[in-house]
Amino acid sequence: MTALARIGKRTTANVYKTSTACMQRVAALAALVIVAIPATMTAILIWISVGRPLLFRQVRIGAGGHLFTLVKFRTMHDLRGPDGQLLPDRLRETAVTRIIRFLRFDEIPQLLAILNGHMNFIGPRPLQPWTVAKFGHLGTVRSQVRPGLTGWAQVNGNTRLSDVDKLALDIWYIDNHSAALDTWIVLLTVVTLLRGERIREKPLALARERLAGRSTIAVQGDVVADGGNS
Repeated sequence: MTALARIGKRTTANVYKTSTACMQRVAALAALVIVAIPATMTAILIWISVGRPLLFRQVRIGAGGHLFTLVKFRTMHDLRGPDGQLLPDRLRETAVTRIIRFLRFDEIPQLLAILNGHMNFIGPRPLQPWTVAKFGHLGTVRSQVRPGLTGWAQVNGNTRLSDVDKLALDIWYIDNHSAALDTWIVLLTVVTLLRGERIREKPLALARERLAGRSTIAVQGDVVADGGNS
């Protein structure tokens, strides 16, 4: 490939990336208008059910390792045990907030993060810095794209999966990202909302295989680097 061809390819990619980001923001703005009434009703139900504050804020990792503040509707009490530790989620949520979480209405404020350019509609879910750091090099790979409201891991098992399996699915998504895949994820998200979370074995097996391959390459790279420094 000539230098001119490489420049042209890079320019096309940048234009596509910029136009996609603009479309995401316009869609987020439209979505905020559409869900204004459900968001207001959700806020009222949370105020009655768990009280104030209505919003939950937490620092998460965005694309390129940049930090941003994730905002969601608060759906749990801050109840703690005798040891001062927070009680399990199931003991801190209410019947009302359990339904809100099931319908994903607690995620509505994250549309603001899409509007601000911190998130996309589709992508790996935003994680806390310590969780990303735990994944090492693969955590850096996972942070190559903007996090999303829903993603490949969320439609293939989500809370039924281990952290390693979620990571495998996120890495597979990044390696195979396309507009067609994003469309498929949107459809599967609707199915998941209607039928509940289920582990899809075939996508999970492919993701595990891909993660194993990446891990092998990373280990081999570390061995080479260590050998060069000896």
